[in-house]
Amino acid sequence: MARIAGVDLPKNKRIEVGLTYIYGIGDHYARKILKETGVDPDTRVHSLTEDDVAKIRNAIDNDYKVEGELRTEIAMNIKRLIDIGSYRGLRHRRGLPVRGQNTKNNARTRKGPGKAVGKSKK
Repeated sequence: MARIAGVDLPKNKRIEVGLTYIYGIGDHYARKILKETGVDPDTRVHSLTEDDVAKIRNAIDNDYKVEGELRTEIAMNIKRLIDIGSYRGLRHRRGLPVRGQNTKNNARTRKGPGKAVGKSKK
């Protein structure tokens, strides 16, 4: 089992797909990393050599922010927006959609489950 950037990659997946299990690496960056290191994208994770794993690990450590470092940076960016009192910061603070989406009918992911509005009894 290959362990890269603190993440155990699944054994039976192709390395191109396995790299996407690392936070901060998607399809595009996975292909780019494999091209830089010269590793075949069709290779399964369990059949990688130690040399291949070391190459991939070095490429990720040197060129990309992943996992904890990336999460910290994103959290700090959101905290900065909240601290300066920007509109986006207020939306983050209130737990509402940040990027201009309509909230009248949808936005249940951000707003949470709907609150029941019961009718009053006479």
